[in-house]
Amino acid sequence: MASEKLTGLLSLEEQDPQMYDLIELEKNRQWKSLELIASENFTSRAVMDCLGSALTNKYSEGIPHARYYGGNEIVDQVEILCQERALAAYRLDDKEWGVNVQPYSGSPANFAVYTALLKPHDRIMGLDLPSGGHLTHGFYTYSKKEGTRKAVSATSVYFESLPYRVDQVTGYIDYDQLARDASLFKPAMIICGGSAYPREWDYARFRKIADDNGALLLTDMAHISGLVATEEADSPFEYADVVTTTTHKSLRGPRAGMIFFKKRFETAINQAVFPALQGGPHEHQIAGVATQLKEVMTPEFVVYSKQVKANAKACGAKLVSLGCSLATGGTDNHLVLWDLKPEGITGSKFEKTCDAVCITLNKNCVPGDVSAITPGGVRIGSPALTTRGFDEADFEQVAVFLHETLVVALAIQKESGPKLKDFCKCLENNAKIDDLRKRVNTFSTKFPMPGFDCTTMKYNTI
Repeated sequence: MASEKLTGLLSLEEQDPQMYDLIELEKNRQWKSLELIASENFTSRAVMDCLGSALTNKYSEGIPHARYYGGNEIVDQVEILCQERALAAYRLDDKEWGVNVQPYSGSPANFAVYTALLKPHDRIMGLDLPSGGHLTHGFYTYSKKEGTRKAVSATSVYFESLPYRVDQVTGYIDYDQLARDASLFKPAMIICGGSAYPREWDYARFRKIADDNGALLLTDMAHISGLVATEEADSPFEYADVVTTTTHKSLRGPRAGMIFFKKRFETAINQAVFPALQGGPHEHQIAGVATQLKEVMTPEFVVYSKQVKANAKACGAKLVSLGCSLATGGTDNHLVLWDLKPEGITGSKFEKTCDAVCITLNKNCVPGDVSAITPGGVRIGSPALTTRGFDEADFEQVAVFLHETLVVALAIQKESGPKLKDFCKCLENNAKIDDLRKRVNTFSTKFPMPGFDCTTMKYNTI
């Protein structure tokens, strides 16, 4: 019978050789490349074991001890353990704070908070996307051709958002302007946090502005949650009403989200996550989060977080020594923003050049940009390569590679002209690109990879 062949015991290599091959190719790419995307990291084998565990089979709609299905006696223990570790990792009193660990990622976590605590068309204020904010904090564009405003984020479809911004010269948040705008706009919620801001957040100032205008204060600490847990970044918990985070950036866990809330918001937030927005939680992800939170509370992870910051500073300082311009002049956390406008090249072209030499980063707006569509810089993060064992000297070499890439990109632009598609064509069959890529690969493959054994990969050559 055909069903006798469907035992569910075949390996991926046996069951689906095509998919197995793609995963092995991705392992090879990660191993031989320099991963500098600030929102990425390399998680552990232990977390990956959770993600590929029997927990993926279980439906568990509801919350622990209040499920809509049977058979959740073990899953309840998994989720409660994750909640307990989450509160412990951030040194929170469980009488004052609660946590929901079911959000699938950071964006659903944020929208669950809005759903729980706001009414449709309530006013919110978040950091403008071109200033380093996140789409889920609200963002509009304007079409000159059509003469219409477009809500890019669903947040701005259902709520009325007014952004605050960084000072276009210093790159720091303009708190005075935020205070003035909030006094006129009277938001129901102010959102503190971003995806490309290299400095500390003045939580006390945010709290005062929120209180002065009767607003709730939400902190989205997705990027810096690992640094906050290890006290390598200021904590928002003394000031915020609600704190959201992803778990896969500086926290180094699986791709998931968490919502921390003052106890008075517990019922509203839990009901917004389920049944309002999500179905069954992904308990294999929750198990992975719990496992990573255990690691976060170790002395070794504190050392890691300190190195993340040291490496970002070292990379930034080296770029400055090579004549490059950084937004705010440096960094307090895990990322630097490199302003490429003085170099005469766009972030898009530089990102494509980096891809060609196996350096992975992302184009990003920097202060002075007029559009998020054509960013004038790139974002460089240190968490992933720090996980691989890179130190300050290694990140100085990374900066040298980045500067070499810039030199090559500028030369190609002279040949290609202004259009991106013509520029990309000139990246092909380029001797300088090929030489730089080989040197990057040789450098990167000296370092180990967490999560899997490089020596047993199908593709373990460069």
